[in-house]
Amino acid sequence: MTFSEFKTSLTQDTPPAQLSPELQALWYAGKGDWHQSHEIAQQKNTPNYCWIHAYLHRQEGDQWNANYWYQRAGRKMPKVSLEQEWESMVEELLRSLK
Repeated sequence: MTFSEFKTSLTQDTPPAQLSPELQALWYAGKGDWHQSHEIAQQKNTPNYCWIHAYLHRQEGDQWNANYWYQRAGRKMPKVSLEQEWESMVEELLRSLK
């Protein structure tokens, strides 16, 4: 799946079946469903799940919690917009989870 296809899928009611749980979490985040995205993000403590978890807490404005999860993911909080971070996350996960 390309980034463009992923973004287009946001017009659907449910995520595409072939998406990994990490990409499903980002799909729900892209739809504005923070709670469903967060439910998925807290299921595991792998670096990618922690990264998504960090992004979600950054999105809600909880900087302390976001920093905690970025550290768990082995990353630093980015200085880009939330939209730019979301796009880069989707692109990276689409490449790495093939």
